[in-house]
Amino acid sequence: MLTLFKEIFTWWNQQTVGTRFTIFFFGKLVGKDDLGNKYYQTKKGKRFIIYKGEVDASKIPNEWYSWMHFTPNKIENKHELEKFEWQKPHRPNLTGSKDAYNPKTNAEAIKKKYNTWKN
Repeated sequence: MLTLFKEIFTWWNQQTVGTRFTIFFFGKLVGKDDLGNKYYQTKKGKRFIIYKGEVDASKIPNEWYSWMHFTPNKIENKHELEKFEWQKPHRPNLTGSKDAYNPKTNAEAIKKKYNTWKN
């Protein structure tokens, strides 16, 4: 019951009721990514993403980003890209968390990089 109320009144938890109806009646599943996000498109061309877990726009992988933003490219219809060993796995946006990057906590940034004049 609580999930239904969240779906009706909040959009930041998951999909809303309107999105659910639109996808159910008019949407066509285009594909899924490695993170479990699902991508849908209506007959009119509107595109939707249903996030798995927390809603975070930084969770859209590169191969789906261009599709979501209607950017034509060579991989438009080929969403399964080759993954290279040098590619790192996705990390969520850490801004505002205790794990966010802060140069003042970096030990190398604290060291002086010059010598002062001696009198």
